Amino acid sequence: MSRIGKRPIPLPKGVTAQLQDRLVILKGPKGESRFRIPEPVQADLNAERIQLLADYKNDRDASRLMGTSQSVLKNMVKGVAEGFVRKLNLVGVGYRASVQGATMELTLGFSRPIRFSIPKGVTAQVENNTAITLGSHDAVLLGQTAATIRSLRPPEPYQGKGVMYEGERIKRKAGKTGKK
Repeated sequence: MSRIGKRPIPLPKGVTAQLQDRLVILKGPKGESRFRIPEPVQADLNAERIQLLADYKNDRDASRLMGTSQSVLKNMVKGVAEGFVRKLNLVGVGYRASVQGATMELTLGFSRPIRFSIPKGVTAQVENNTAITLGSHDAVLLGQTAATIRSLRPPEPYQGKGVMYEGERIKRKAGKTGKK
């Protein structure tokens, strides 16, 4: 029996929820999100909360799917109400970024700058040419976008250069000692 799945999800002010067939549609000040509830799970919603129900006796997967659905819906409610933010830092001599419309141009030590198109639903801002702030109402899309930008030049352990998440600590390695 899922303990997480039984918890009701409160809807903050400004967030509305609709249930059409098995599709939950959440609308809020930051955007709109949709989630299709899996088969053994049922949803009961009103103006203040979303409650998930499942029949545990007839389906072994009901508990797992109910807990997962509750977590996904809770993140979606937070996303449309407040939004999510992910920050990246560029560390290295000459590393910089700029945003023009829906395209981000990154100079990461390669022979040419990299043009990265920002997905729809994600906003990007650059401060001091080295601090990138990404925002979105969709946590999955935001995390994938941040991971894609980081993969263009992942941090390396010898000099500590690269694209890294804010607060990320890179375990540094000692280079060659030069002794013979």
